[in-house]
Amino acid sequence: MNLEQLLTQLRSLGTEENRQSMAHFGINPERAFGVKVTALRQIAKGVGRDHALALQLWESGFHEAQMLATIIDDPKQVTENQAEAWIKDLNSWDLTDGLAGNLLDKTSFAFQKALEWSTRLPEFEKRAAFALMAWLPVHDKQAPDEKFEMFFPAAEAQSDDERLYVKKAVSWALRNIGKRSLYFNAGAIAVAERIAGRGTKASNWIASDVLRELTSEKIQSRLKLKNSKI
Repeated sequence: MNLEQLLTQLRSLGTEENRQSMAHFGINPERAFGVKVTALRQIAKGVGRDHALALQLWESGFHEAQMLATIIDDPKQVTENQAEAWIKDLNSWDLTDGLAGNLLDKTSFAFQKALEWSTRLPEFEKRAAFALMAWLPVHDKQAPDEKFEMFFPAAEAQSDDERLYVKKAVSWALRNIGKRSLYFNAGAIAVAERIAGRGTKASNWIASDVLRELTSEKIQSRLKLKNSKI
C-alpha cells in the first residue's frame, strides 16, 4: 500500500467518538482521525516493515499515520538524525510512548538517547527519555545490568519536574526497572526513598507511586519466585 491508500483507510476507520475519547485521555485530537491502536496494529501486519513508507507516514503529520510509522519502521534503518527529528514533532503522550516502545528502544542508540534526552527541556522530549527507560527493561532482556543502573541517577535528577507527563514517565521507568530483578528492585526502592527526601510535590508523588508498587506483596513474591528459578 502507498501513502494515499493508507491515509484513505485511516480516514475510513476513524470515528468522532474515538476522537473525543482521545481528547478525554489527554491526547491531542487536532490532527487525528480517531482510529484505535488495535486497528493500526492490524494494518501494520498487512504492510510489514517499510522504512520509506514510515518516513512518508510521519511527514503527513496525522496522529494515527505517525503512530503507524512507529510500528512499521525498521529500527535497523533508523538514524540518530531521524530520531532527533521525530521527537521534536511529538505533541502527545501516547505517540511519545509508541515511538519509544514500538521503535526507538530497538535501535542501537536507545540507551544513549534515553540518557541524553533526560535533560531536555521540552516536555515530550523528556518523556521520550523516560519512556525508553521504561520500555527497555521489558523489551531488551539481554542488556547487561550496568546499562540499566545508569538510569537511576537520571531519574533522581529529574524527579522535581512537576509536569504531569514527565513525572509519570519517571515513575514508570523506575517501576519497570525495579521489576527486572530483586537486585534492581532494591536499587529502585533506594532511589525512590532518596527522591522522597527531596521534598517537592513531584518527588513526593513519584516516590509514593514507585514505592507502592515495588514494595507490594505481589511484586516481591513474583521477583522471589523468579530468583529461585535462576
